[in-house]
Amino acid sequence: MVRRTDEKEKGVWRSLDWWTILIYMALLAFGWISICGASYDFDMEGNIFSFDSRSGMQIVWIGTSLALGFILLMLDGKLYDTFAYVIYALLLVLLFVTPFLARDIKGSHSWIKIGPFSLQSAEFAKCATALALAKFMSAYGYNISRWKDFLVTLAIIVVPIVLIILQRETGSALVYLAFFLMLYREGMPGAVLFTGVSAVAYFVVGVRFEHVMLGHIPTSAGEFLVMMMVILFTVGMVHVYCDKVSVERNILFYGVGVIALALGFSGFVIPFDITWILVTVCVAMILYLCYVALSERVMRYFYIALFALGSMAFFYSADYVLNSVMEPHQRVRINVLLGLEDDPSGAGYNVNQAKIAIGSGGLRGKGFLNGTQTKLKYVPEQDTDFIFCTVGEEEGFWGAAGVLVLFLVLILRLIHLAERQPFAFGRIYGYCVMSVFLFHVFINVGMVLGLTPVIGIPLPFFSYGGSSLWGFTILLFVFLRIDAGRNLAKRN
Repeated sequence: MVRRTDEKEKGVWRSLDWWTILIYMALLAFGWISICGASYDFDMEGNIFSFDSRSGMQIVWIGTSLALGFILLMLDGKLYDTFAYVIYALLLVLLFVTPFLARDIKGSHSWIKIGPFSLQSAEFAKCATALALAKFMSAYGYNISRWKDFLVTLAIIVVPIVLIILQRETGSALVYLAFFLMLYREGMPGAVLFTGVSAVAYFVVGVRFEHVMLGHIPTSAGEFLVMMMVILFTVGMVHVYCDKVSVERNILFYGVGVIALALGFSGFVIPFDITWILVTVCVAMILYLCYVALSERVMRYFYIALFALGSMAFFYSADYVLNSVMEPHQRVRINVLLGLEDDPSGAGYNVNQAKIAIGSGGLRGKGFLNGTQTKLKYVPEQDTDFIFCTVGEEEGFWGAAGVLVLFLVLILRLIHLAERQPFAFGRIYGYCVMSVFLFHVFINVGMVLGLTPVIGIPLPFFSYGGSSLWGFTILLFVFLRIDAGRNLAKRN
C-alpha cells in the first residue's frame, strides 16, 4: 500500500505541467519585487524582510501559498469533481454570513478578521463557483441551448454575485462575469455575448453624449445615436440569423426613412424633439418582427424583437441606475472615465498619479527602489490595486511589457491545457480559470492606465495580500492537479 502511494505521488509529479508552475513562480518573484519597490521605506533600513513591512509579510503569504499548492496537488484529483457542489454550498454560506462577521472597511463588509489576519471570502468563492459550473455543465445530457440548463447555469453564477454585492464589494462581484467567456466557449449563442457588448455600447454612448444636442435640433445626441444603434444592430441580427432581405429592407427603408424625414423637418422647418419619432420607429420595428415571427412561424424573429425591446429598456433604465442606484463615488468614477467630469484631486486622483508614475519610468525605468512617485507615496493603494504603476516606474516600458507578456503566456498555456482535457469537467474548469485571470489582468491594468473604471480588483500574484494570492493559487493548482490526473490516466 505504501509503495503504491509512493508510485502515485511520483506519477503526479511527473505528470505536472511544469511550464505553468515556472510561470507561476516567475510571477510570484516579480510580484514580490514590485511590492518591495512600492512599500519600501528609506527611514527603516533593511526592512525588506521584516515581518513589520509589506514585503516581509508577502514572503509569508508566498510561502503559505506554495504550501497550499503542494497540498492541493497531493489530493486525489477526483475529489474536486466529487465534492464540487459541497464546496460551492459551503462558500455560499460563508459569503452569506460575511457581512454579519466582517467589520466596516471603507464602506465594505467583505473582510473576516481571524486573529491578526483578515481574509476576503469572495476570493475563494471563485474556485467554488468554477467547480460547480464544471460539475453541472459536464453532467450527462446537459445542453446549454436548453433554457432550463442555461438558467441553472446563470443561477450558479448570479447567486455569489448577489451575495458579494450585499457585502458592498461591487468590484469583486463583477469578476464573476468573466465566466461568460467560458460559456461562450461551451456553446452559448454568440447573440448572448453580443447583447452584453451592445449593452456596454448603449451605456457609454448614451451617458457620454446625453447632454449634447444634434446641432440646431433639440434632441439628445446620445439618445439619437443609441436608438440608431438599436435599429442597425437589430437589422444585423436579422441578416445573420434569418437572412431575409425583404425584412431587412423594410426596416431600413421605412424606419430610417421616417427618421431622416423627421430630422429634415426639425432641422429646416420647425425645430422639435424627435425622441418620440425614434421611440415610435423602434416600437413599430418590434411589432413588425413579432408579426413576421407569427406569420412565418420562425421564432428567431421573436428573439430578435426581444433583443430590440430589451435594448430600449436597458437604455432608458441606465440613466436611473447611474443617478439613483450607484453610489456617488461610483458615479463620479464613471463620469471621470468618460470625460464628463475633471476631478484630478478627487475621483481622478489615483489614475492621474498612476499615469504620471508609469510615464516617468520611460523606456527602461528608474531602477529598483528608485521610483520617486511611489517612494513619496503619491499613488494611493500602490502596493495593492495600483501595483502595476510601480512596475512601470521602476522597470519602465520594457519591464511592464515583460510582465504583460508573462501573463499572456500564462493565459495561452491555460487555454492549451484546457483544450487537451479528455473530459468536459476539466475543460470547463480550465476555461473558468483562464477567464478569471484574463478579466483581472485586463481590468486592473486598464484602470491603472485610465482605460477602464476603477473597481478595485487585484493584479494576480502582484497585489499585496493573502486572500487574493491564496485565491489565485487555489484556482490554478486545482486545475494543475486535474490536468496531472489526465496525464496520469494516459500513462496507465
